[in-house]
Amino acid sequence: MDQKQRSLSIWTVWMAVVGLLLLQSVLGMREEKLPYSDFKVLVRAGKVSDVVIEERRILGILDTTGIAGLLPAERVEVLKSAGKARPAFVTTRVEDPKLIEDLEAAQIEYAGRVENTWMTVLLSWVVPLLLLFALWSWMLRRFSPRGGLMAIGKSKAKVYVQESTGVTFSDVAGIEEAKAELMEIVDFLKNPDRYRRLGGNIPKGVLLLGAPGTGKTLLARAVAGEAKVPFFSLSGSDFVEMFVGVGAARVRDLFVQAQAVAPAIIFIDELDALGRMRSAGSIVGGHEEREQTLNQLLSEMDGFDTQKGLIIMAATNRPEILDPALLRPGRFDRKVVIDRPDVKGREAILRVHARRVTLHPDVDLASVAARTPGFVGADLANIVNEAALRAARMEKAAVDMSDFEEAVERVVAGIERKSRVMSPKEKEIVAHHEAGHALIAELRPHADKVAKISIIPRGVAALGYTRTLPTEDRYLLTHAELLDRLDVLLGGRVAEEVIFGDASTGAHDDLQRATDMARDMVTRFGMSDVVGLATHEGPRQAPFLDIPVPPRRDFSEATARAIDDEVRRLLDEARARVHATLTEHRSILEALARLLMEQEVVDSETLRELLKPMRTRVTGTDSQSPDVASGGSRRTRAIAFRGLP
Repeated sequence: MDQKQRSLSIWTVWMAVVGLLLLQSVLGMREEKLPYSDFKVLVRAGKVSDVVIEERRILGILDTTGIAGLLPAERVEVLKSAGKARPAFVTTRVEDPKLIEDLEAAQIEYAGRVENTWMTVLLSWVVPLLLLFALWSWMLRRFSPRGGLMAIGKSKAKVYVQESTGVTFSDVAGIEEAKAELMEIVDFLKNPDRYRRLGGNIPKGVLLLGAPGTGKTLLARAVAGEAKVPFFSLSGSDFVEMFVGVGAARVRDLFVQAQAVAPAIIFIDELDALGRMRSAGSIVGGHEEREQTLNQLLSEMDGFDTQKGLIIMAATNRPEILDPALLRPGRFDRKVVIDRPDVKGREAILRVHARRVTLHPDVDLASVAARTPGFVGADLANIVNEAALRAARMEKAAVDMSDFEEAVERVVAGIERKSRVMSPKEKEIVAHHEAGHALIAELRPHADKVAKISIIPRGVAALGYTRTLPTEDRYLLTHAELLDRLDVLLGGRVAEEVIFGDASTGAHDDLQRATDMARDMVTRFGMSDVVGLATHEGPRQAPFLDIPVPPRRDFSEATARAIDDEVRRLLDEARARVHATLTEHRSILEALARLLMEQEVVDSETLRELLKPMRTRVTGTDSQSPDVASGGSRRTRAIAFRGLP
C-alpha cells in the first residue's frame, strides 16, 4: 500500500467513527419531548412509569390511555402520533423539591442515573482537535511535498535512473568541446580503477558555465544517461526556506541519499541562488539561512569520499557572484564553459530538434543556421517548434522553408501586427527610416549586409525593422568596424532629417544603442586618443543585501568631461558621414522607400538589384568614404566581441 492509499484509509476510518457517533447521538433522541408542567400533571394522574432522573433531564414511559382530559388536545395528538400505547418521553429537569413526594404518592417507580456526557465532550473537544490536526498536516504537506512534520528537512531532489532521464550525448549537439570534457567524467564513473591505479582522484565537482539556454541542464542529464548512474536533480532555490536551518538539513539529507547509492551524480541547477557571495558583515536575520546552507554545502563537499564515485555538477549563468570558497580546487575542480554555438553547431542543434518534425525536401537547415547568429539551443528549439506550429496551422503536409523563415522573424522581431494601421504619413516616415538603415549597411564595407527590410509592425513597439546578417561568426571587432556600425545605427534618424528636414521619436532605440557603443569605445576599449588607453568603466562590485551597487567612479571631473566630449564627437562625426552619404544617394534612398511603401517587405535580392546601377557607376571612393570622413583616424584595433552591448 503506497503513502496516498494509507493516508486515504486513515481518513476513511476517522470519518466512519465520527459518523457513527453522530448517528448514535441522533438515534438516542427518539424520546418524545414533554413540557415539565405536563409531566407533573401526568405524574399526579399516574400515567408515567419507569422514571429515570438525571442531572439535567427526566426520562420515562408514558401511558397514553385516558389522557384526553388531562392535556390539551393538540398535545394529546402529538403524543398519540408516535404510534405506541406506551411511548418513551423526556423532559428537562426543573428544581422541584416536591417531585419525589409526588412520585411516591402516585406509587411510581423511579431511579437516579449519572448522565453520560462523553458524547458532548467528544463533540466539543476531540473533534475540534482532530480538525486542527488535519489543518496542520495539510499545511506541512504544502511546505514539504514529502509530507509530515519530520519531512521539512528532507531533500527535495528528484532522482532519475538512466532509463527515466532518456538523454544521452547523441541528444546534445553544437557544444562538442564541452561534451569532450564531460565524456571524461563519464569514464571516471564507469572505469574508476583506470585512474586510481596511478594515484589520481576523481574530480569532486564540475561547474557548467554558460548563457541561459545553452544546454547546461541537458548536458548534465546526458552525463547521467551515459554513465547509467542515479541522477539527483534539484535547483539551488530548493534549499532555501523560511525556517532557519532547514536548508542545511536538506543538504545533509541529500548527500546521505546520494552516498547510499553511489556512484551517482548530484546536479544543482541555478547554483547562484544558493552559492551567492557571502556578505562581509552579518545582519541579524538577513542572509543567515542562505549562508548556513552554503556553509553546509561547502562542508559536505569537503567531507564525502570521492572513491565511492559521487560527483557534484552545478550550472550557473552568473559565475561572477558565486562565493570564492565554492570555486577553489577541491570543490568544483573543473569548470566547463558552454559557449554560444557557431554556425556548424547551430546546424547540428537544428538537426537534433528536427528529428521529430516532418520536413519538406526543400528545407535547408544550414541556411537557417546562417540566419540565426548568436542563437543558443533553446532559441533554435523554439524556432523548430514555431515552424512546425505554423505548418500545422496552415494545414501543410510538411514543414517547408517559408515556415522556418517566418519562425526566425517571429523569434527575432516578434509576431506581425497587421491590425495596427499606420497613417500614410507615419508609413512614409518608417519607410524612409528603414531605407536609411539598409542603404548605409550596404554602402559601408565593414557593416553586416542586409537580409530583409520590413515596415510591418512587429512585437510591442517596433514599427519596422532592418535585419542584417554577418557573413561569418565574429569574436572580435576592429575600430573601423565599430564606426561602420555606428553609421548603420544612425542611418534611420539621419534619413528622416535628409528627406523631411525633421526627426521623429522612432529612433530612440537606435540612439540608445549608438550612445552605448560610443561610450564603450571610449571607456572600455581605449579607442580615443584624447582619453587614452586607460579604461574608465569602474570595477564591478558584488551586490550588498541584493541591492545593486552602482559602479564606483575612479576618475576626475575633467576626465568625465573629456569622456562626454569624445562620445559626442564620435556620434557627431558618424552623423556627418551618414548625412553626406544619404544626400549623395538620395534618389536611391527615395526609390527604396517607395518600394517599401508598395510591398511592405523587401528582401536582399531586390535590394541588391536596386543598388546594382549605382555600384556599376561608383568607383571605389564610396567604399573608402567612411575612412576618409573620419579623418584617417580609423585604426585597426581588435576588441572582444563578447564585451559589446
